[in-house]
Order: sequence, then structure tokens, then C-alpha cells
Amino acid sequence: MATAAHTLTPQEASAHPAPEAIVVRFAGDSGDGMQLTGGQFTLSTALAGNDLATFPDFPAEIRAPQGTLFGVSAFQINFGSAQIDTAGDQPDVLVAMNPAALKTNVDALKPGGLIIADEGEFGQRNLDKAKYAANPLEDGSLAKWQLLKLNISQLTLDAVKPFGLGNKEALRCKNMWTLGLALWMFDRDRQPLIDWLKAKFAKAPELAEANIAALNAGHAYGETAELGAMGISQRQVAAAPAEPGLYRTVTGAESISLGLVAGAQLASLPMFFGGYPITPASAILHTLSRYKEYDVTTFQAEDEIAAVASALGSAYAGSLGVTCSSGPGIALKTEAIGLAIMTELPLVIINAQRGGPSTGLPTKTEQSDLYQAVYGRNGDAPVPVIAARSAADCFDVAIEAVRIATQYMTPVMLLTDGYLQNAAEPWKVPDMSAYAPFPVTFHTEVPPEGEKFQPYGRDAKLKRPWVKPGTPGLLHRIGGIEKAQGSGNIDYSPANHQAMTNTRRDKVMGIEVPDQAIEQGQAGGKLAVVGWGSTYGPIAQAVRRARSRGHDVSHVHIRHIWPLPKNLGDLLKSYEHVLVPEMNTGQLKTLLRDQYLVDARSLTKVSGQPFRIAEIEAAIAQHIGADFDQEVPSDDSQLPSPEAVNP
Repeated sequence: MATAAHTLTPQEASAHPAPEAIVVRFAGDSGDGMQLTGGQFTLSTALAGNDLATFPDFPAEIRAPQGTLFGVSAFQINFGSAQIDTAGDQPDVLVAMNPAALKTNVDALKPGGLIIADEGEFGQRNLDKAKYAANPLEDGSLAKWQLLKLNISQLTLDAVKPFGLGNKEALRCKNMWTLGLALWMFDRDRQPLIDWLKAKFAKAPELAEANIAALNAGHAYGETAELGAMGISQRQVAAAPAEPGLYRTVTGAESISLGLVAGAQLASLPMFFGGYPITPASAILHTLSRYKEYDVTTFQAEDEIAAVASALGSAYAGSLGVTCSSGPGIALKTEAIGLAIMTELPLVIINAQRGGPSTGLPTKTEQSDLYQAVYGRNGDAPVPVIAARSAADCFDVAIEAVRIATQYMTPVMLLTDGYLQNAAEPWKVPDMSAYAPFPVTFHTEVPPEGEKFQPYGRDAKLKRPWVKPGTPGLLHRIGGIEKAQGSGNIDYSPANHQAMTNTRRDKVMGIEVPDQAIEQGQAGGKLAVVGWGSTYGPIAQAVRRARSRGHDVSHVHIRHIWPLPKNLGDLLKSYEHVLVPEMNTGQLKTLLRDQYLVDARSLTKVSGQPFRIAEIEAAIAQHIGADFDQEVPSDDSQLPSPEAVNP
């Protein structure tokens, strides 16, 4: 039976017009299929024409015991009829599949928001695991929210009973029952999901039919249970305006993979990807393995060093070498990256950042590795660094990484993070004819008789020639020991080492990057909010709101981290104050202070969660007239709640 803690009157309902955007969070045990549920709801939302952004939030411990606070998996989606830049601050709807999911998520819910709870899971054992002294569905503690409590577990068992599944297998269908109810609530079409289930379980049609039955049962419940009498009715969100074209949803991992393939095609090169599985970078390896028809070879190595070394070897042989990891893996790859710098071979290194040193927070997001990317190698070893700002942006950034690597014969580091890797958004499939090719030309010209080939001879870009091994007459030596200018012979002399160090530096610093653009506002003024990477969305929204209230604030977002755009220094000096929000302890701030001697100030956050719009809004308001660094305190309403995990 459905019950509600608050009933909307017709007057209340009419006073609230259809919203421009709604935030929904699905939360449950790591085995409840919340990521799959969220992913399929995202598909239905995209097909409905809404703009959207998602935030899959994985449990802190993937193998956490069932029903525990630290084993909660959540998926948040923000969708609407207007531009969506973030996954949203506060959910309007929370679907909680057990007490632990409710406890770690309910504080984030908007006052008056809707809780849909599976009361069948609120037995004493699960309540104890979640550290509840009493059943929150019965004790009145949820009074400030709407509460719809349903025995989803039992309703699912009833729906799939005809298919003869065991109890455990039958209960795995309850996420589909929940999804069916959500599809009814937001007036979404079920057919694409039915088709998807039939394809997914093509080899086990009884499972497909059981899941479809659960999906239909949840939808039918919404239609027939007279939930409207309790103020819980269908919510309509109009389609967002969009340019005509072919659209699909992409995660950051998918977008990077497609961008790498496109970049290799634009460079007229085969691609070799050497990777070792590591959270959250593994999805790139999995995605690229599906593109063999585009001359992509993928290799799952036994360790990080073998992965990067194989990619570097492929670059030596004449392919685009690519490797991918997260911070700990990048640390292991560092020696081989130094070898790529010394041999001056094109190598794209993707760093999907995560929180903390060592293993740290493997399932949580952070911008933890900018120092590592810019400075983190021995021996004055410069590497170009670029950063993606959104899931869709990963495509263009990957192409740019390939362009720089091949046109300047250098390894390039591309920074993403756990949020971008897993988040999804609509993406207009681009017209590839609009992208200028940058085909690679291998050196084949044999020097005149009596002269030797100069493997470290350079062109106007300071780029050395790229020669495929075995090219007649172009035998040469490369390796990790310092090279002589031109000849590439081993040379320890002080003057040569100074010259080669300067040349490697000058080549990277001479890379042509676009001038820094201003996302909102204008050059000069009171305050510039400067971001990089995945902070783009919340900064853009916060600045947009601040400007609508008349504040003199601009938004500057940096894609090319190293070398920095040539106009960036003068641009930053044109503002009275510079505020740099980062999901670290102030790494870009340090870089900007170092390069431009500007009094940049930090807004830092290291909770393993992305910035909320409200956090940056508050910092902007405080920073107009302030001159101190700020740190966002730990937010107990984001996942997981520190108080809930450590009572």
C-alpha cells in the first residue's frame, strides 16, 4: 500500500508550474542495479528531448557488505527544458531501495521533495546496519518531505512469479519495477527499454521477459494506484531546444575513446592502446576494444609499466601510442613517460583523476593530479597538458591531444576525472568534414652520400623527424641517455645537456594553443572565477546566477594547462580579484601565481564529490571584497555522509 506524509492541495499544485529542470537520485545497495537503472532512465530522458547531466556515484568499497552505509551506490540525473550544466545540487526525487541508501542520501533532498522507499527492505536487520534506532518510515523523522513507501520487493516478486525464478533472481528485477514507476512519473516511453532488455538477455529470454514484466508492473502501478490523491502525480518536463542533427548520449570515457579514434584518423595513423585496468580509467580500454575496424589495437597489460612501454614501442614503430590510468598508475608510468620525452615520440597519456594518495578514493572524483601532470617527472621533463571540461568536450580534447603529440613529437597528458569518466550528457555527433586533417609524414629521405642521418635534427617547430624502423638508409639510435644535438649519439657534455634541456623546454613552450577565451563577462572587472576540468559546469551556473543579480564577475575556463595561453597573464591581471575553485588543495592557483604573479585565491574541496553550484555562489558573494583563501567544509548531504559512515 502506498502512503504519503504530505498531501498537496489543488491550490498548492496550481501554484507550482511545470519545472524547467528536475533532479532525480536513485540509491541502493551496490547489488541493486542503481547504475543500470539510472543509465536506462537517462536513455529514456534523452529520447524525450531533454537536456541532461548525470552523476554516477559508486560505493566507497565495491565489495562492501550488503545493506551497509559504505556500500551505497547512487545515480543522479538532472534533466530539463533549458541548458543543463551540472547533475544538480539537491534532488527533487530520491528513490531509496534500503535504509542505508535513505540515510546517506536523504539530507541532500530538497525540503518538500519526494522520497520513494522500498519498505520491504526496512526490516530490523537492515535498520541496524544503517544505524537507525527506529524505522524512519514510521517515526515521523521524514515529515518535511513527501514520502511514498511501497513494498517494492514484494510487488516485484508478484510481478515475476509466472516466470519461475528463484527468490534471489526474482529480487534482482526490482530495479526494473522501480524504473517502470519512474517512467510513469515522468511520462517516458517504455518501448526503447523493452527493446534493450530483449537485446541484453537475448540468450536468456526468460530473464528478459521477467524484467519486462517488472518494468510494466511498476508503470502500471503508477497508472492505477491513484497516487495523485496523495499529491504524487506525473511531472512533465518539456524538451530542450536543440540544433537539428544526430544526437546520442556519451560518457566521458566513450567520448575520449571516440575522440582518440577520430584523432588517429585525422593523423592518418593506426592506433595502439596499451592499458592496465584501474578505476576509473578502465572504461576507455573497454570502449576502444570495440573499434578494431578503425585500425585500433588494444592490449591489456599485466601492469602499468608494461602498458605504457608497449604504447611507447608502438609509437617508435609508427603508430599513435595511447595509454591511460589514474594517479597511482601514472606514477608507475613516469619513468617510461620520461623515456618518451627523451626519445621525442608521440604518446597520449590519459589521466582519469581520483581522490587521495596511494589507493585513496578509487570510486570518487577529484582534481588531484595537476602538479603531477605539470611538474611530476625527474630531470626537467616538460609535457603538454590539457584538460576536458565535460563528457562531450572529451571528444575535442582527445583530438587536440593527438594533434599536439603528432605535430610536435611529444608525449601529451590529457586530464579527466572520475566524474567526467562516468557522467553522461547529450552530444551532437559532429560533422567530421569540419575538422582539419593533420596527416603525419614519416621521414624517408636518405641523406646525401658522405652525410649521416640526423635523428635529432629539427624543423621550425623544433620537432625531430619520425622514422619507421627499418627504413633503408635511416638507421638511428634512440634511448634514455642524453642525446647529442642532431646526431643522437650519447653525449654527457655540459653544454650539450644544457642545449638539449632548453630545446625540449622550448619545443613544448612553443606549442601553438588558442588564446584564452572568456566564457561569461568581459576582460577587466571586479572578479574572475577561473576553473579547469570538470569544475566548468558548477562555475558556469554560479557565475550566471551572480551576474543575473548584478555582480561584476566573469568566468574564465582553461583547457590548455601547459603551455598556458599566451594572453592569459594579461587577462588575469585585468581583474581586481581572481578566485580559483578546485577539487584539490589549490594546484592551479599555485601554477597561476608562479607564472603570472597574480594574487589568485583558492576555493578548495577535497571530499571526493563535485562542487555544488551553491558552494561557488557563496564563495563569489564572499569574495567580492574578500582576499583570503577558502575551503569548502565537508558536506554531510553528499555521498556518503561522514556522520552516517562513522557514527
